[in-house]
Amino acid sequence: MQDPTKIRNIAIIAHVDHGKTTLVDGLLKQSQTFRDNQAEMAQELIMDSGDQERERGITITAKTTAVTHGDYRINIIDTPGHADFSGEVERTLNMADGCLLIVDAQEGPMPQTKFVLQKALAGNLKPIVVINKIDKPGSRVSDVEEELADLFLELAVHEDQLHYPIYYAIGRAGKAWNKMPEDPEADGDLSVLFDAIINDVPSPQVELEGPFQMLVTALRWDSYKGKYAIGRVNRGSVKPGDSIVLCKKDGTQAKATIDHVYISQGLASAETPAAIAGDIVQLTGIGDAQIGETIADATNPEALPILEVEAPTLKIYLGPNTSPVKGLEGDFTTSRQIGDRLKKELETNVGLELEQSDVGFLVSGRGELHLSVLIETLRREGFEFEVGRPQVVTKLEDGKVMEPVEELIVEVPAEFVGAVQMELGTRKATLKEQFATSKGVTKLVYELPTKSILGLRNVLMTNTKGAAVMNSLMVGYQPQGSALQQLRNGALISFEQGSTTAYSLQKVEERGIAFLGPGEKVYAGQIIGLNNRSEDMEINVCKGKQLTNMRTSSSDGVVQLMPPTVFSLEQCIDFIEDDELLEVTPKSLRLRKRELDPNKRKRK
Repeated sequence: MQDPTKIRNIAIIAHVDHGKTTLVDGLLKQSQTFRDNQAEMAQELIMDSGDQERERGITITAKTTAVTHGDYRINIIDTPGHADFSGEVERTLNMADGCLLIVDAQEGPMPQTKFVLQKALAGNLKPIVVINKIDKPGSRVSDVEEELADLFLELAVHEDQLHYPIYYAIGRAGKAWNKMPEDPEADGDLSVLFDAIINDVPSPQVELEGPFQMLVTALRWDSYKGKYAIGRVNRGSVKPGDSIVLCKKDGTQAKATIDHVYISQGLASAETPAAIAGDIVQLTGIGDAQIGETIADATNPEALPILEVEAPTLKIYLGPNTSPVKGLEGDFTTSRQIGDRLKKELETNVGLELEQSDVGFLVSGRGELHLSVLIETLRREGFEFEVGRPQVVTKLEDGKVMEPVEELIVEVPAEFVGAVQMELGTRKATLKEQFATSKGVTKLVYELPTKSILGLRNVLMTNTKGAAVMNSLMVGYQPQGSALQQLRNGALISFEQGSTTAYSLQKVEERGIAFLGPGEKVYAGQIIGLNNRSEDMEINVCKGKQLTNMRTSSSDGVVQLMPPTVFSLEQCIDFIEDDELLEVTPKSLRLRKRELDPNKRKRK
């Protein structure tokens, strides 16, 4: 049985794109977790196993892995960097005793760096700072060290946390040093980080003796063993065949028996005859287990405090498709099927909340990215449904309606500063700070209501020719202000059902931007373009050219159309207004008016 003093539990935390997952790759490869001929040795972002994680290049769910270094077993928790997935960070940090805080040598501490570090220090984790990407042309290591010192001074819970070791790394090359190297190109490895984890991170402070107790922090499922309850053993030990009690969130208790006990070994799970306090384990046989519940010894079932995560900030309507072409492209289309799938998602996605509405559901999450990842997941599983415009989740405080407020940091080349300031001025944002960074880039720090951020990313990308980098983090609540005016032009709407023709799409191009090409099926009330004016306009896009035997040079020209503008899922969600819906199927994304009948629409 493993000695708990030889166990180290460490979380890797950082802002998005600062190199967490790449550094975990290096730790996995250099700990001889894989044989030299295994495919993983040539793979990058090994821990990002989901389809969307690989496509988007981001970590969405926190994952655990384990490596051995000498006699020590190191459990590593790789966490997401986006604020939208901060529920994943909150639920997994309680398994760790220390954290590797990764900071980009050029960007320095960013909004999410502050959030994750605050959570880690509040949880009493021992921090180890790694300044990564020191080989970047724009790296400014000494400035970043000072910024980190200010951040720790602001966030430290007690004085000991102000004394933290700093290491310097090039994660992509798998190299790290305990002082700034003279030549980053020289050979190196991550041995100093392994030593830092063993020497600087404390072993788990747990009770070896006493009845078994564990908080469920994650769930996994496969068709062979069913549900796996994952967590750190808080007290005692556990082995297959043990009788346990599951302490539910509502105060009830359910008896069960442990079938198998697994521990992580690289990317795989290895069955073990027993596991002790301090280790991160996966238990099967407890089919009713939910995240935040306690698994305890049957003779002494004591519940641990339930996991608390921060409240959602955005909600979105999600219900069965009601368009004229419903049911043609999806496998699962009914309200019951959608509801069952959303309830299943709640088991593992702790940042989500679900509420039944008249026809469909109101799904609340941490941000647009959080909700769009869920929508894309359902779409790929064969679901067909419609979604409404995201709305801000408000709360009542002393009789006042309070809305969430975010801190927004925009980095943009100097020539686009005016365009950014103009756009954010119309969205009621307050400029807190503005300063120039290296290479002609200006950093702007704003505070603004969450509702003002909806649709902002696409507008800034257009206005700055793709050069803007924006990050936001919720900082609190303020009394609800007045609603924003519609910032978008009116929509061009299909007048009737049929197939689009090149002849009629010329009219769309004269009046605005087309979203469809010729030969595509449309229905009355579907949005087929963006008007040049502020009001909506109906157009017959199915009208064909009248054929006659009269020939003229003006009528016989070939119709030439601009390629249509095709929106991604996130762009579609940003585009829609309160009176519009997005129809989502496995094959299509269709923008439409909520009320399809033009006469009823005008009356409303």
